[in-house]
Amino acid sequence: MSIKKTDTRKIEIYKKTIKDTFQFLKQTRRFDDLLSKNIPLLEAEGFLVPICELHKNDERLINQLSQWRTENTFAYPSQFPVTIEGTKKWLDEKLLQVEDRILFLILDQHGQNIGHLGFANAINDYCEIELDNVLRGIKNIYPGIISSAVITLIKWAQETLSVETISLRVFSDNERAVNFYNKLGFKTDKLIPLRLHQTQNTKVYQQMSENDRLTPDQHFLRMIYKPNQSVDKTQMILTAGPSVSAKEMSYVMDAARNGWNFKHRDYINKFEQSFAQYLGVNHALTTNSCTCAMHLALVTLGIGPGDEVIVPDITWVATANAVVYVGATPVFADIEADSWCLDPASFEAAITEKTKAVMPVHLYGHPARMDKIIEIARKYNLYVIEDAAPALGAECLGQKVATFGDFAAFSFQGAKLLVTGEGGILVTNNEELYKKAWAIWNQGCLPGTFWVTQNGYKYRMSNMQAAFGLGQLERIDQLIEAKRRIFSWYAEGLQDVSQVRLNYETDWARSIYWMSSIYIDENADISRDKFREELKKRNIDTRPVFPAISQYPFWLQKQDPQPTAVRVGNQGVNLPSGVCLQQEQVNYICKSIKDIFR
Repeated sequence: MSIKKTDTRKIEIYKKTIKDTFQFLKQTRRFDDLLSKNIPLLEAEGFLVPICELHKNDERLINQLSQWRTENTFAYPSQFPVTIEGTKKWLDEKLLQVEDRILFLILDQHGQNIGHLGFANAINDYCEIELDNVLRGIKNIYPGIISSAVITLIKWAQETLSVETISLRVFSDNERAVNFYNKLGFKTDKLIPLRLHQTQNTKVYQQMSENDRLTPDQHFLRMIYKPNQSVDKTQMILTAGPSVSAKEMSYVMDAARNGWNFKHRDYINKFEQSFAQYLGVNHALTTNSCTCAMHLALVTLGIGPGDEVIVPDITWVATANAVVYVGATPVFADIEADSWCLDPASFEAAITEKTKAVMPVHLYGHPARMDKIIEIARKYNLYVIEDAAPALGAECLGQKVATFGDFAAFSFQGAKLLVTGEGGILVTNNEELYKKAWAIWNQGCLPGTFWVTQNGYKYRMSNMQAAFGLGQLERIDQLIEAKRRIFSWYAEGLQDVSQVRLNYETDWARSIYWMSSIYIDENADISRDKFREELKKRNIDTRPVFPAISQYPFWLQKQDPQPTAVRVGNQGVNLPSGVCLQQEQVNYICKSIKDIFR
């Protein structure tokens, strides 16, 4: 299998995700932390917990594993004698110290060990993971629990590891096992010859004739997970939804138990520092929303009554509302037809002697043309505040958004790529602006005192929110790749639908595709709103693209809506784009769209 250059980043992120996730789970040393990392079983009472450092000296578990391995020696190619010490060594050296291997205990609802299963050979250039060590240690109780454990672990891998192929190997003559995996959706791929002599006794193997050496004793049957899955059409496929892993659960539990008094800012500090490091900026300040982060930036820059701030005519209303909050006037410029972001030419045409700042929006995860916007802003001595609410990780000409302007703001609301429930963050490279913003953010209070020197706001994020955000941030590249993979499924599924155009990234940008969006041709057989109604009948949720917000009736300064913004606002649709969306769901959506336009 050849690897395309365009796949290089995806492959490296996949490998890093495997290493980081497996290490995080296996390094667990406390029982309470282990429980926070459990994976609830699907359609069965029980859960999976990773075998970890905590288990290295668990004599009861070691004895149990030894007994299970002795009882199931027939299932292993190298049928060596099992001992307690050998099992301890196996657990440490062959499991915990192997970076691409992990094993989970299957626990019933009472916490009793039922068996185990895991993954092996997970680091490769094909984003493939091998189901391994599926073993039922306690038999004749809880029927269906092993099937549930297998499907649960597969779903977990698909949602948190971004695997593309899940395979396994089983003895070809083990008819019962082959049938078991067939029922779960595994299909036969190929036979793999196995020589038992070589693994058991090297001296015997060396004395064998060449012909005998070439004759396999047995065969493994390689099987690949390819279920004939049908979408549950009774459940609504939503437009958004986060991916939550053991990291978030573990960090939040720690913050809830220990994040008080002297440790009340531990996760806030870690989150801010890690966020700034990820972007490559000097300062990050957590807030309770992106809206207040933008407001804070405007206040810090001294923008107020009599000033004008240029914003794109398509954005969430919060961008312009933040301008109104400081008493300034939002002025609406048009967007580009390809990026759906602020049009630099329209921005420049809207500048007056009252203009003090511009707030480009990186809409739906696609960057605005920041190189040209910055050039114009510097020409007219304007501040630049990037509304990067949904665009963490997006790039313009290879540079991350939020690193161009004087300030930038992000949102962590529950539908975004990185979530904390509600929340946001303000970033800047300017030390003086950061200190000024910090004072306003902290009720105008001097650091370490109760002495208030100016009017301020309570815009802080909680430590527990920051703990959740840190777990999300440590997975951010994997989450971005999941979004981009979803868009690629749409691109493949809708390529022949002439009345629909996907909002592809431009050649100078790297979008994170927070929303996979389409533009419906004005001459299509069906209106945008009727199209959405038809999808709703099929339990497919959508969102209309933001309308040209200059049309809202409450702005004090009236202006005509911008032409491109009106067209995109009238014809654009956000399709389901939740980070855990599966390919069969996207296929169903694409088929539904084709049926509507047929």
